[in-house]
Amino acid sequence: MIYRRCAGIALINRHGDVFIGRRKKDREAILMAGHEWQMPQGGIDAGETPLQAAKRELYEETNVTSASLIAEAPDWLAYDLPPEALGRFSGRYRGQTQRWFLFRFEGEESEIDIDKPAHGNHQAEFRAWRWERWEALPDLVVPFKRPVYEKVVAVFAPIARGR
Repeated sequence: MIYRRCAGIALINRHGDVFIGRRKKDREAILMAGHEWQMPQGGIDAGETPLQAAKRELYEETNVTSASLIAEAPDWLAYDLPPEALGRFSGRYRGQTQRWFLFRFEGEESEIDIDKPAHGNHQAEFRAWRWERWEALPDLVVPFKRPVYEKVVAVFAPIARGR
């Protein structure tokens, strides 16, 4: 089995805090109490660059278009799905490999709409959202994604804070 290629998005506000969404229970087969949160992410479609996929996924999951690219993580980051979740992608993938991007949100918070998907037949991914401190992120995601989130925090938090 191979890894599914994805783009991940760290969206920060003017204070340097990062957007996280609370996954809908019917959207994730492996939610664990207290670990339902994540940043926007999604698969890279055929013919799409990772950056194009990141912009599309950000729009599909949050309706945000008022964002500017700040940085791209230097490496692809991968995680393996736990055995109970291997059927999530019809058994085609052992996990996901992600290219992460840091964006600055430049709009008004009223632009963020997680309840009404941006276009097409895309279903809402999140049931709640908030701005969060970078340090808290690894503790809020499902444990198998934690190492990826620790690396994303290490790469982007200093940039987001202007250090």
